[in-house]
Amino acid sequence: MQARLLLQDGTIFTGKSFGSEGESTGEVVFNTGMTGYQEVLSDPSYCGQIVTMTYPLIGNYGITRDDFESVRPFIHGFVVREHEVAPSNWRSQYTIDNLLKEYGIIGLSGIDTRMLTRILRNYGTMKGILTTSQKSVGELQEQLTAMSLMTDQVAQVSTKSVYSFRGEKERIVLVDYGSKAGILHDLTKRGCDVVVVPHDATADQIRRLAPDGIMLSNGPGDPKDVPEAVKTIAELLGEIPIFGICLGHQLFALACGADTVKLKFGHRGGNHPVKDLKTNRCYITSQNHGYTVLEESVLNTGLEVTHINNNDKTIEGLKHTKHAAFSVQYHPEAAPGPFDSSYLFDQFIDMIRTYKLDNPQATQQTKMLAAAQLAKATAPKGDLQYAQK
Repeated sequence: MQARLLLQDGTIFTGKSFGSEGESTGEVVFNTGMTGYQEVLSDPSYCGQIVTMTYPLIGNYGITRDDFESVRPFIHGFVVREHEVAPSNWRSQYTIDNLLKEYGIIGLSGIDTRMLTRILRNYGTMKGILTTSQKSVGELQEQLTAMSLMTDQVAQVSTKSVYSFRGEKERIVLVDYGSKAGILHDLTKRGCDVVVVPHDATADQIRRLAPDGIMLSNGPGDPKDVPEAVKTIAELLGEIPIFGICLGHQLFALACGADTVKLKFGHRGGNHPVKDLKTNRCYITSQNHGYTVLEESVLNTGLEVTHINNNDKTIEGLKHTKHAAFSVQYHPEAAPGPFDSSYLFDQFIDMIRTYKLDNPQATQQTKMLAAAQLAKATAPKGDLQYAQK
């Protein structure tokens, strides 16, 4: 069946459909990864987007459930040069076509993805409509003009309830703005006791979980669309060690008083060079974001830039000069790779342990005794004697 992709600038691409049939709208973006299409499809950070893969052959090693980054895909469309209908891989359970059909996602193949990518690079990401219908171009353009990009992606992809993975070491509260499974995996394999909470968890709700550290996850969309998260982070800053990744990095920056801005076409792929300003070492990183922290806004916020992108010099890492908190724009939990930056999880745990040594907490027995003494001092006359009876 024929499928078409219409961009808001009027450019139309016609090819063959695979996956589901129907119509879908979203922001059209591109990913430069040569592998990892499963992780792209299941990354919640792509919620509301039509994703174009620049690598020409997609689906050649099939689909394996173990490699998913979330329970289901959230993308609004998938565009490739060629999709493989007969994958070759002993781990493969089914094809990419089967996956898209299962979740009602439209696929488009057989178009010049190089041309599409160059349009997005030159003019920036733009709205698009992907369809298998026979509607006229005029009808599709009217729909596209009336369409607004999503602003509630985080609420759609975040967990609705608290859940945990028990461990024997530090307790980490993972705030789920659209968290990838890789973050949970990297924490649990280090023995952490992880409690995952919804994106709108309040500071008091997080405090009641008695965390040793707080992990701010990745997620989709504009960080300014999640003001409640910025408020919560600002309340907890300086009280509990914090590590932010991707959207978590941007929310951390906003909570400290910095600003964010949308990039022309974003950073999406597994081959982005990032320079550590302290060591001058360059790391190859996996990235997926459309926004960045504005460099001039960092002044007088208590933040220090720790990493920059070697391609466009945008901010890739921040740390607070007074509080135990840092963040990176890229993905240290990258799957299928690279794994250059997984050491950041160890750095986070080391920061927690140093913070606990420098800020010893009163034992539970001491807290209970202090509470009892306060109750005795403030209780109305007679109440305490009555309680003793």
